[in-house]
Amino acid sequence: MTAGKTSIETARVAATAGGPAIALSDIDLSLGRGAARVHVLRGISLTVARGEAIGLVGPSGSGKSTLLMVMAGLERPDAGAIRIEDTDLGGLDEDALARFRGRRIGIVFQAFHLVPTMTALENVALPLELADKPGAHARARAELAAVGLADRMHHYPAQLSGGEQQRVAIARAVAPDPAILVADEPTGNLDEATGRQIVDLLFALKRDRGATLVLVTHDPGLARLCDRTVSLRSGRIDEPVTA
Repeated sequence: MTAGKTSIETARVAATAGGPAIALSDIDLSLGRGAARVHVLRGISLTVARGEAIGLVGPSGSGKSTLLMVMAGLERPDAGAIRIEDTDLGGLDEDALARFRGRRIGIVFQAFHLVPTMTALENVALPLELADKPGAHARARAELAAVGLADRMHHYPAQLSGGEQQRVAIARAVAPDPAILVADEPTGNLDEATGRQIVDLLFALKRDRGATLVLVTHDPGLARLCDRTVSLRSGRIDEPVTA
């Protein structure tokens, strides 16, 4: 991203009421040890407005998923600053970061990461119970109904199709009513028809709840639905593209 483009983007987001949902400044991150250590993110600065939907695109290995994990507070950078809704994540210890993430950020993983020994209802209620939220099971039932799984809530993950498992994962992510929803290749393991249903669901949740949505995707059709796409290459922002 050129300096001019950065200034324009910063000014645009600063003008948004309440400031940006996500602000990254000069993020650097390397993963691995010794000779296997890889410089994954290189000086990334990016702002995302509240209520905006952005698509992170680029070739495999470009750093998209790692950048998403940094935004979600699941990876700490080696250098740079991360602010989520005016909270500096670098100033939080691990316990405080986990509490903040549980309240403010919903995460949808490509591999679903459902607990196999728990029913759909129990999976969705789990983060609410961990946060000591009252009425966890009632809220979980409502979220499963909202994603069309009212009749499947007592099934275990192995008894659900891939699309149904992804719906459970989405319900679990949105149950705490997060301000930010991030999803890593949310349609990557699904057939085309089921993938379209999941996309419709994600954007309906964004529209109805006013959440900020950040998607990693290789699907050009999904990227075009976003307000903006950000292209990564070799750990750097290649070129922001207006959708």
